[in-house]
Amino acid sequence: MNQLFQGEPQNREELVEVISDAEQRDLITEDTREMIKGVLEVTDLRVRDIMIPRAQIVTLQVDANVDQVLETVIESAHSRFPVVNEDKDHIEGILLAKDLIKYGFKQSDTPFSLAQIIRPAVVVPESKRVDVLLKEFRSQRYHMAIVVDEYGGVSGVVTIEDILEEIVGEIEDEFDHSSVEDTEIKRVGNSVFLVKALTEIDDFNAACGTQFSDEEFDTVGGLVSHAFGHLPERNESIIIDDIEFTVTNADSRRLNQLRVKLPDVSNNDTAAE
Repeated sequence: MNQLFQGEPQNREELVEVISDAEQRDLITEDTREMIKGVLEVTDLRVRDIMIPRAQIVTLQVDANVDQVLETVIESAHSRFPVVNEDKDHIEGILLAKDLIKYGFKQSDTPFSLAQIIRPAVVVPESKRVDVLLKEFRSQRYHMAIVVDEYGGVSGVVTIEDILEEIVGEIEDEFDHSSVEDTEIKRVGNSVFLVKALTEIDDFNAACGTQFSDEEFDTVGGLVSHAFGHLPERNESIIIDDIEFTVTNADSRRLNQLRVKLPDVSNNDTAAE
């Protein structure tokens, strides 16, 4: 391997070329090459780049009873939940689903109180480097952090899984046969588009001739999740301003892709070309 690096790459681009050359020489596999590139790319990312947006966070009210909590846990299939008091800007802590087991099976004589079993919430700024956060996740042994903006408002959550997926790629279940296209907006019909959920509202408006405001939501996924009032599952649809949004790709934590059908074909023939 020392022979491979005799060229002494002077920058990241040259290092990536060396890694690609190593794959071509069968010194490493394609998967290994992609993982190394993922590690390099993570060093450029900030938490805001990978966080689950505020609108897609599944939360629990601190005064919820055990049946209400169990219903949300079962429906969402998450393992960790921010617990809030009134709204998402008032985080009381984090619930680990495993802490509910003794209550779900009636194995505790202690009256249920969500406030008594939640764990402290770790708060990080949007600007925090992802590689630094990964190191903290590992050393301090926590898996979720609350993300806040410059004004202290909650803007999202980030998990250790989100970071690992940046390195190893999206982890899809065995029933997921749909893939998200590389392009954010892809036209598939006269007035039909496939749109990544993380597409910026401004970009979506420019491509599709819409006029959605970006004051409350930055992304199309945030807009749609808010309209649903819950994290929708695949094939769920909703109409917003006469535009039909259908979820085509989603996992247990976030929306990934939407099918968008505009109402007037004639006014959108030239959109997104």
